[in-house]
Amino acid sequence: MAKVLVVGGGGREHAIAKAMLASPQVTTVTCAPGNPGMQLDGIQTVAIDELDFAALVDFARQNTIELTFIGPEVPLAAGIVDYFQAAGLAVFGPNQAAAQLESSKVFAKEFMRRHQIPTADYQLFHELTAASTYSAQAALPQVIKVDGLAAGKGVTVATTHDQAVAALTQAFAATDTVLIEVYVDGFEFSQMVLVGGDKYCLLPTAQDHKRLLDDDQGPNTGGMGAYSPVPQITPAIIATTVKTIIEPTLAGLQSDGLSFEGVIYVGGILTAQGVQVIEYNLRLGDPEAQILLPQLQSDFYQLIVDLLHHREPAATWQTQATYLGIVLAAPGYPNHPVKGTAVPTLAGADYASVAGEPGRLVSAGGRVMMVTAHAASLAAAKTAAYAKLAQLSTGDLVYRTDIGAKGLAVKKV
Repeated sequence: MAKVLVVGGGGREHAIAKAMLASPQVTTVTCAPGNPGMQLDGIQTVAIDELDFAALVDFARQNTIELTFIGPEVPLAAGIVDYFQAAGLAVFGPNQAAAQLESSKVFAKEFMRRHQIPTADYQLFHELTAASTYSAQAALPQVIKVDGLAAGKGVTVATTHDQAVAALTQAFAATDTVLIEVYVDGFEFSQMVLVGGDKYCLLPTAQDHKRLLDDDQGPNTGGMGAYSPVPQITPAIIATTVKTIIEPTLAGLQSDGLSFEGVIYVGGILTAQGVQVIEYNLRLGDPEAQILLPQLQSDFYQLIVDLLHHREPAATWQTQATYLGIVLAAPGYPNHPVKGTAVPTLAGADYASVAGEPGRLVSAGGRVMMVTAHAASLAAAKTAAYAKLAQLSTGDLVYRTDIGAKGLAVKKV
């Protein structure tokens, strides 16, 4: 029987831990640092920071951990997988070299250009004056991206040149490398893949909701809700995504000498010219993981072990229902989230930035929990999730009321 360590403390890691704990091969799952809401599901937590690699390796050794799953992007970019591998421990996630596909947008764009993977054209700048001069002459809207990790919030779609200058000024205050991309119009979706060398397993499609407020208004966030599968993304579109994006990405990693075991998250957009990559992430999405992993009907632990050994994975996913989740965040999120706001207790919820004790939780950061439901259709899943939310005492917590609306409003392509 196996013991599993999940590194991270958010809703994504709560969902990963629950999926691991459901395996008949797994006895205990520990999250580091985790959060007290996880304890409601029998998940153990240990107060080790996700960047304290030495302490995490010591914990894994002392507790005979058979598998470590890295949840968030920051430790991946910092080289946690290399550290675990050097210690001879089984770990699922890309090494530091491969993690640049997410940690550096320039690296990712050059990778896609080199391997003919469809993505928007872009220009790269290292100082504000040149970027502003180019922006003033370029067509609108413009997509402005900082090069490094930004927790899903480092992108601005500028619809006026004043907005573009403001975004560029803010970006160069944080970094010395900024991209200006051609704006691409289309229908966005997420396609995640679990990878082990040349073997991979597709997850169902999903759609995240990045803006804080209804109708995609307000600032970008880490994600305010998601649903899966996406009705507009047909099997034919998925097959095209695999052929033109996923398989060339895996082949490109191999040809570039980048060993890869972990998650490839294709942030895709369906355009009139076909599917393009908006960006890569190299971890399960948050909030997408919370509505994707419950759809797995087979053994998640065995699936990951098979991929780590580059064996053909066997996975069974449900095909009859739609899953939908709504994120609740602390007031003031994303810029100044208020700590200490009461967070309701709900069986089956995935908890994130919370403190206190199980049953008496309070906000400790931005997004605090996700309420999910599933039903035979997207409309029914949306109704069920909001009905569940309506039974809670949410107080000052912030959430969107239109999760899933885009999937209902747009006809199949």
